[in-house]
Amino acid sequence: MAQQFLNTALSQRGPSALPYAEDVKWLIRNHLVALAEAFPSLHPKAALFTHNDGRAAHLLQADGTIPIHHAGASYNLPAVIWLPEPYPRSPPLVFLSPTRDMVIKPHHPLVDRSGLVANAPYLRSWVFPSSNLVDLVRSLSHLFGLDPPLFTRSPTIPPNPTPPPAHASTPPPRVLPSPSSSSSYRFPASPQLAARPPPTEDPAEVYKRNAIAKLVDMAYADAAALRTAREAEVDALFAVQAELRHRGDLLADGVRKMGEEKEALERRLQDVMTATDAMEAWVSNNSRRGNNTQSTEEAIEPADVLSRQMIDCTAADLALEDTIYALDKAIQEGSVQFDGYLRSVRALSREQFFHRALSAKVHSAQQQAKVASMAARVPQYAS
Repeated sequence: MAQQFLNTALSQRGPSALPYAEDVKWLIRNHLVALAEAFPSLHPKAALFTHNDGRAAHLLQADGTIPIHHAGASYNLPAVIWLPEPYPRSPPLVFLSPTRDMVIKPHHPLVDRSGLVANAPYLRSWVFPSSNLVDLVRSLSHLFGLDPPLFTRSPTIPPNPTPPPAHASTPPPRVLPSPSSSSSYRFPASPQLAARPPPTEDPAEVYKRNAIAKLVDMAYADAAALRTAREAEVDALFAVQAELRHRGDLLADGVRKMGEEKEALERRLQDVMTATDAMEAWVSNNSRRGNNTQSTEEAIEPADVLSRQMIDCTAADLALEDTIYALDKAIQEGSVQFDGYLRSVRALSREQFFHRALSAKVHSAQQQAKVASMAARVPQYAS
């Protein structure tokens, strides 16, 4: 029943959708289902909740009773657990809803006058996503069993009381609601509101109960502080782990690139060695036996007269260029006179001009010879 209601309520979209984040709706559903299974007296519902600033919103709640054990007896505290909009990242709101014949115990350490459970240790130490409603209700059940926040009202003493009968000479320690009352809750009478003599509680038991409550509060506070410190350590370790993973990825990428570069260099080395072997074989095959007097000029044979003339012109042009460059260096260093430098440069430039002009004519003649050769081969292809 609870599961069907929650599935329908949390799956609504549009204006009727409940104001909870989509990524936590399944967690909210699991919290309420687990609460209904652990405490059948608390039923999931949806109702209108009004905030302190006047805003109204339809929120989920768990309405019913919280069972407690006090002084050897079992009682049920009427309560409503509201789930605000930021739940479960923020704690729920727990209100006690006393009936007409009940009253909230004044100056209770956990509950204020309005019935809001504001100082419960579990609510103060609420941590998402580990905290849940089942553990919250168990904690409240234990704490309320040590110090109940609700009591039944003491009956008013009539102005002219009649002598009590013999069988009722001793007043009962508790005042319970009558069977005809609409409420089925039973709570111990409040010592502050009772008009009868104060109950004869053992001071040692009171001290023991208060000490236990104090120890429980301190334990919850210490657990919350320890949990905060451990969560900070875990977050730091997660950050270190992420950084190590990032650096590991960088190292793996660097090793991969180095492997690829090594393979490329090995292939390049193999190509160079192959080319070296081929060159050495060529030199060995083309070297002339017993003839070491061959000059450099004789090692290169031009294809025709124009090619030889082009080689001579180009060599003379480059030689003149080097000579002019050497003269520029000499004039900068002061090794030659300026007048001699100008005469030499003028003569060299003139000679270089003639060589370049001759190179241009030779180049033009080579182009014409190439065109004529191609034209002579055309009839062969045509036939």
